[in-house]
Amino acid sequence: MANFGGHAIPGSFFLFLGFWLTVKFILKHYWRTNQPKGRQIMPPFFRRMDYVEGGFQIFASFVGIMVEQFVVDGPHAHLYNTENHSWVKLMNWQHGTMYLFFGISGIALVASTASKVVPAGVDRLALSVALFVEGFLFYYHVHSRPPLDAHIHTLLLVAVFGGSASTMLEVFIRDNIILELLGACMFMLQGSWFYQIGFVLYPLSGPTWDLEQHGNIMFVTMCFCWHLAVALLLVTCTSSVVWFTVKRFSQRGRDIEIGMRNTSSTTSSQKALLDESDEE
Repeated sequence: MANFGGHAIPGSFFLFLGFWLTVKFILKHYWRTNQPKGRQIMPPFFRRMDYVEGGFQIFASFVGIMVEQFVVDGPHAHLYNTENHSWVKLMNWQHGTMYLFFGISGIALVASTASKVVPAGVDRLALSVALFVEGFLFYYHVHSRPPLDAHIHTLLLVAVFGGSASTMLEVFIRDNIILELLGACMFMLQGSWFYQIGFVLYPLSGPTWDLEQHGNIMFVTMCFCWHLAVALLLVTCTSSVVWFTVKRFSQRGRDIEIGMRNTSSTTSSQKALLDESDEE
């Protein structure tokens, strides 16, 4: 992660996951609100979505661990150097540990979707733990760094621990659309803020940031609030587009079904009249 690309990759992952969860939760909420009371069995489509999500988490986590370990200057599975009596690339090991818990979250999601033996809520619990581990490691990740570097990473903890808390609540409060969209919003906030960290610490062009200046710390704090506003706006817009699109197509499908029924009944009536005229 010691470059812009290293922050852009997890940023893209979290942004994609936030959009994915928003679409999935809105589709589920629309389905629940249009079903008779007492009907709890979800269509197979949602199970397939969970399989895709869990598989993507497992695959992305595995790739992340392999990259952190076997990149050119990586630790290559060596944790401690007995010759120099020193740890080997602990930052890479920390990043790999984060990816490991998101992989465990993916396994929990696939297992809970495939088997009824797995208690409900295990997938949300595993995701909450993965987010907590991410925040816990990041908290001790930035000690002895310049003030702006430490502060911009500390702000990331707001999104991480916020997402962990909201996801933990989903373990006990199931199918709450507000909590579900809040968790998706926290993922989007994480994703955009990873990009912001990359732009500040590893600018692609222009002057570098003064990591000691207090004014930069104030601006970055305000910028985080802007990122939160944009994340809320993205969740709202995405939810609205998905909701009204599904509603429009479902109404069109119902109109077609009603039209087919009316056509069928009209044809039956005409046939009955013709039979009566033939008998006369």
